Amino acid sequence: MARYTPLELADTLKEGLLSFPVTPFDAALAVDETAYRTHLAWQASFPVAGLFAAGGTGEGFSLTPAEAATVTRAAVEEVGDRVPVLASAAGSTAQAVQNARDAEAAGAEGLLLLPPYLTECDQEGLGAHVAAVCSATRLGVIVYNRANAVYSAGTVARLAQRHPNFIGFKDAIGDIEQLTRVCTRNGDRLFYLGGLPTAEVFALPLLQLGMSTYSSAMYNFVPEFALAFYRDVRHQDRAAVTEKLERFVLPYLEIRNRVKGYGVSIIKGGLAAVGRDVGPVRSPLQDLTERDIADLSALIDAAGVRPGSGAELPGVPSAAQPA
Repeated sequence: MARYTPLELADTLKEGLLSFPVTPFDAALAVDETAYRTHLAWQASFPVAGLFAAGGTGEGFSLTPAEAATVTRAAVEEVGDRVPVLASAAGSTAQAVQNARDAEAAGAEGLLLLPPYLTECDQEGLGAHVAAVCSATRLGVIVYNRANAVYSAGTVARLAQRHPNFIGFKDAIGDIEQLTRVCTRNGDRLFYLGGLPTAEVFALPLLQLGMSTYSSAMYNFVPEFALAFYRDVRHQDRAAVTEKLERFVLPYLEIRNRVKGYGVSIIKGGLAAVGRDVGPVRSPLQDLTERDIADLSALIDAAGVRPGSGAELPGVPSAAQPA
C-alpha cells in the first residue's frame, strides 16, 4: 500500500533529484533480480528523492507487462521503505491501464505514463488515454511529454481539473513556448520535471520555468556527482554548473552521441566502467564497444567522478518523509 498520497508524493518529488534505475539482464537477457536489488540498494543509499522502476533508462520498453510488474515489486520490496518507488505505464491504453493496476498492486507510490506506441495522437485522444489510466488507479500519475504524446496546456489543465491523482508533467521536448504555456496555465497544481536526455545540460535554464527537478540517468553510475550537480542547479550556481558541464557532462555526451540509442546503453556502460556491471542491453539497443567503455572509464577518472572518490554533497536537498 502506498505511503504517500498523490499530493504528498508530488511535494516530495519536486524537492530532490530523481533517477531511473537500470534493469539488469543476465547473459541470456533475462531479468536479473538479484543484481537489480543490489543496484537499487546502492542507489537508495544516497539522498535521491525518487526512483522510477522500469522506465526508459530501465529499458521498460523492452519488458513484458509481467516483467515490469516483477521489477516494480522488487524495487518496492528492496528500497520502498527508504525512497518513493514509482512505476511506468506504456503501450496501448489497455496495456497502460494494466501496468497501472499492476504497479498499485506491487506497492508503488506513483506512475509515469509514457507515450503510446506507433501512432499519431491528437489532444482528444491523448486526454482520453491519460484519463483512462488516472481512473484505473489511486496512484499519482505523471505524464511524459515526449515523441507522439505532446500535451497542450489546455489538455493538461482539463486533466488536472478532473483527476486529483494527476500530479506531474515531465518534458522531453524542450519547446520553451509550450512549457511556458503549460506551467503558466497550471501553476502549482502540478509539479514539473525535466526529462530531456541528458537532463543535466538543460537543468539550469529550465529551473527558471519552474522545473525544480529532473531525472538523472547518470545518477546510476556517478551518484555523488549527479547529486552535487543538482545541488548547484538548485543554488543557481552558474559557475559551478558550467565547471561540471565542461569537466564531465559535455565530454560524456560526445561518447553518448556516437551511436543512436546510446543514451540508455551508456548508463550500463558507465556501471561496467565503475565496476558495477549489470549486464547487457536488450535489442533494439546495442552495448557500448570496448573502446567506448575504455573512453568512458578514462573520462570518469580524468573528471574525478568515480564513485567513492571523495565528492562532497553538502546542502543536497533531501526528500522529506510523509507524516
